[in-house]
Amino acid sequence: MNKFHTLDDVDVKGKRVLLRVDLNVPMENGRVTDATRLERVAPTIIEISDKGGKVILLAHFGRPRGRDPNDSLKPVAAALALVIKRPIDFADDCVGEVAQDAVAAMKDGDILCLENTRFHKEEEKNDPAFVAELAKLGDIWVNDAFSAAHRAHASTEGLGHKLPAYAGRTMQAELEALGKALEAPTRPVIAIIGGAKVSTKIDLLENLVRKVDALVIGGGMANTFLHAQRVGIGKSLAEKDLAATALRIIDKAEAANCAIILPVDAVVAFHFAAHSPSHAYGLDAIPPDGMILDVGPQSVERIHAAIDDAATLVWNGPLGAFEMPPEASSRANPGEKADLGRRRRRHGSGAESGRRGRRFHLCFNRGRRVS
Repeated sequence: MNKFHTLDDVDVKGKRVLLRVDLNVPMENGRVTDATRLERVAPTIIEISDKGGKVILLAHFGRPRGRDPNDSLKPVAAALALVIKRPIDFADDCVGEVAQDAVAAMKDGDILCLENTRFHKEEEKNDPAFVAELAKLGDIWVNDAFSAAHRAHASTEGLGHKLPAYAGRTMQAELEALGKALEAPTRPVIAIIGGAKVSTKIDLLENLVRKVDALVIGGGMANTFLHAQRVGIGKSLAEKDLAATALRIIDKAEAANCAIILPVDAVVAFHFAAHSPSHAYGLDAIPPDGMILDVGPQSVERIHAAIDDAATLVWNGPLGAFEMPPEASSRANPGEKADLGRRRRRHGSGAESGRRGRRFHLCFNRGRRVS
């Protein structure tokens, strides 16, 4: 893996540090229901503050279309302040006079959270003018949002071309672990890739099939692969226009002798809502008006078998609608299986398992409680 700069390579004292973090946490009735991501970014925030840097937090929340108070980062900033046990000021915008005045008022060691970057459509377009407005607020850019790093947005990628760029401690740990897992791994190497969209992970998938022995694909992106193979997926989330891309990835995997493991059954509901009745169906029986919300029990067993075979495990993204019950409390949580297998190997044969990428977060934490 190419050398990258970290906080060890910069003196942050007195500098305005634009720190990109992942604060896209689950919330219910205005309250954070799982603080895993807040806890993970805390060490970087505290370190920069302790060294006299002015910590300016950049983050997105949800998928707003313009400014929406329901997607404000203000309550998230308040929850983060409790985690780090330090005050965090808040600015009602991430660019413009409001943000500039808030940054100008900061003292060394202060922490400021700017409003949701996605309130501006230019964020997701990686618009150069918007990048320039963000860059005015900082002297350096530190990226600690590994789980959002696959997106080429203004705050996650564009700033790296405008300001001196460094990896935060979470990003550093993830990149080092990923390098260890993929550059000189203990085989067999199994990758589990979930999430909603193939389009955000095409490069990742095409790269992984050349490096791993088996690739488990779940989440909404699995539906795209199933559709490409002419499996009826009802009203499930899928990027049907990327069917050819999915087939190309399958062909590349076959050429690289990498096994592709797709779901063989699915948990299907008829409404995308909490506690909506759901049932497991084989792939030949998905109802036309049904929506696939999770992998089915037979698929879970296949994933368990892949995990049991793995000496090195790389995981990126959830395999289903993990934020929403009952999927949030799956009785057969693969994340729990992975963690048990990791501990068993660590204390048994000594084989290495890299549990990295976007960690299980809510799906793992909830699964562990109910398994």
